[in-house]
Amino acid sequence: MASPYSLLAGLDEVRHKDKPPLHLWNPDNVSDIDMTIEADGSWTYLGTPITRDRLAHLFSTVLRREQDGEYYLVTPVEKCRIKVVDAPFIAVLLQELGDGKDQSLTLTTNMADEVTVDAEHPLRVVEDAGETLIYAMVRNGLEAKLSRNVYYQLAELLVEENGEVGAWSENVFFPLMKT
Repeated sequence: MASPYSLLAGLDEVRHKDKPPLHLWNPDNVSDIDMTIEADGSWTYLGTPITRDRLAHLFSTVLRREQDGEYYLVTPVEKCRIKVVDAPFIAVLLQELGDGKDQSLTLTTNMADEVTVDAEHPLRVVEDAGETLIYAMVRNGLEAKLSRNVYYQLAELLVEENGEVGAWSENVFFPLMKT
């Protein structure tokens, strides 16, 4: 089993503020690591919470979801499968600019990713045990679940359009429920 230290060693050469070029990294060395992103967005290693926010943030920059639906931490030399209970990120802030069709909605995640809801970063709804959950695509196949506060902020911005209730962002209507 891999360790987080071997992953960190693989990141030594990547020292820039932009996200690492994960799309260029396809290492042959693939393993499993006992790391989990819990439903509340917290990270654990061997069942113990990772309390250093900067470390969890660093790991989040090399996270991707692959075609097999699995989540991996990827470096130029190693790829480690981890477990994600629900979504890897939580949307903790919603900023709105404008209104109606010209409205722009920008989400900030618990890992400081900012994403504007648009055709490439859509919203989707999931009904789970009578609860409505909303997710937004962030990057690399990774989604953010809207926190309760953001969910209610978004609810205040909903409008009816052609028999559906949803939100506008970047001239795209995102239906979230039928009327």
